[in-house]
Amino acid sequence: MTARGLIIAAPNSGAGKTTVTLGVLAAFKRRGIAVRAAKAGPDYIDPAFHAAATGAQGFNLDTWAMPPALLDALMGETAGDCELLVIEGVMGLFDGVAGPSGRTGAAADLAARFALPVVLVLDVQAQAQSAAAVVRGFLSHDSAVRIAGVVLNRVGSDRHRALVADAIAQLGVCVFGALPREDDIVLPERHLGLVQASEHGDLRSRLDRLADMAERYLDLEAVIACARSVEAATPGAVCALPPPGQCIALASDAAFTFVYAHLLAGWRKAGAEIATFSPLADEPPPESCDVCWLPGGYPELHAGALASAQRFRQGLARFAQTRPVHGECGGYMVLGEGIEDANGTRHAMTGLLAHSTSFAKRKLHLGYREARLRAGSPLGPMGAVVRGHEFHYATLSAAGSDEPLAELADAQGRAVGTDGGRRGRVTGTFFHAIARKEID
Repeated sequence: MTARGLIIAAPNSGAGKTTVTLGVLAAFKRRGIAVRAAKAGPDYIDPAFHAAATGAQGFNLDTWAMPPALLDALMGETAGDCELLVIEGVMGLFDGVAGPSGRTGAAADLAARFALPVVLVLDVQAQAQSAAAVVRGFLSHDSAVRIAGVVLNRVGSDRHRALVADAIAQLGVCVFGALPREDDIVLPERHLGLVQASEHGDLRSRLDRLADMAERYLDLEAVIACARSVEAATPGAVCALPPPGQCIALASDAAFTFVYAHLLAGWRKAGAEIATFSPLADEPPPESCDVCWLPGGYPELHAGALASAQRFRQGLARFAQTRPVHGECGGYMVLGEGIEDANGTRHAMTGLLAHSTSFAKRKLHLGYREARLRAGSPLGPMGAVVRGHEFHYATLSAAGSDEPLAELADAQGRAVGTDGGRRGRVTGTFFHAIARKEID
C-alpha cells in the first residue's frame, strides 16, 4: 500500500483547520478508506483527535525540531500503512521561525519537501470577494507550494457563499465546498489548546456530526482526487531520541498524557519495553523497569488526587534511589515540592526536586527550544543537544537549590537561560523533547 497525501492549512490560526480536518478524516473513515493523520509542528492534543477520527495513531511532523532523515522515515513508514495521509497545518501555512529554507517548522515546509498539495481553509465570516485576494497571494507566495483548492468556512448565507466562490473561481482555483456558521460544533478549549480528546464523553457523536457536515457541504471526491503520492525515503531505523532504558515505566493517565507518539514508537523499535502505570490510581512505577518517565499533561487539574497518592509517591521515591526518574513539564512539576493551583491552593508533590510551581501566577512560556544537557539524564548524555519546545503557563514560585539540567536557546540560537533541575538520579525540565539534533 502506497499512500497519497495532502495538507489542510489556513492563512491564520482559528480559521477552522481542525474542524475541517476532523470532518474530512471521519468522513473518509466512514467510507472505508484507510486514512491516517499527522499534525505539523509541536502539538499533543490534535493528534489524539486525529486518532479518534481515523482509528489509527496520530503523529507529528516538525521541520525545525526533527532532522530530515527522521521526517523521511516517518513519512515512509506511514506511506506503506494507509491509502491517504492528511496533514493538519499549524498556525498559518507559511508561519514558522526564521531559519534555513525548509527548516522553519511551517506547514509549507512539508508541502514543499514532500510535494503535497494544500487545501486552504478560509474563514470568510467577515469578508466576501476580498477572500480572492488572499488566495491570490497564497498562490504566488512560494512556487514550491501548490494550493490545490480552498474550503470556505463560516459562510453566512447562499448569497455570501456565491460572492466568495465566484471571485475565487476566477483565479482558476477549485472551491471544494463551503461550511456554514455552526458554533455548536466547535470543540471547547483550555489554556493549552483544545480540551483533550479523552475528556469528551460525546466525542464519537461529535465526530459523526463533523463527518455528516463534511459529506453534506464538501466535495470529498474532489478533495481526495487532489492528493498526490507520498514521496519519501524508504523507512529506516531512525530514532528521534535513544530509549532511556531497556524497560521504561511511563506514567499514563488523565494527568500525564503529553508524550509524542514518534518517541514511543522509536523506543519500541530500538528494542525497549514500555510499562504504563497510573499515578492517579495510586500506582507506583513497576519494579521491573530500569527508568521512569513522567510526561507532561494537566497535573494542576488533579493536584489534590496526586497529593494524596501515597503509594505512588513512596514507590517513586524508592525507585529513584536506584534508577533514573525524569519528568517533562507537568511531570517536572510533580517532581517538585508542591503545585499551587489556579485558586491559590497549594498541594504537596513528591519533593524529589526542590522547586515549586504555581498556576495562580500564570505566565505563558512558548516557543521552540534547543537544550544542551549539563549532565547525563534519560534525555541523553552530558553535552547532548536535543530540540523541542516549551509551552506552559505554570511559573516557578520557588526555584529551589537543585543544579539546572539544561542550557536553553531559542530557535535562532539565542540563549534563554537554564531549565530544570537534577538531584541524584532525578531530573526534570519544562522543556518537551522532540528529537536529538542531527550531527552537523
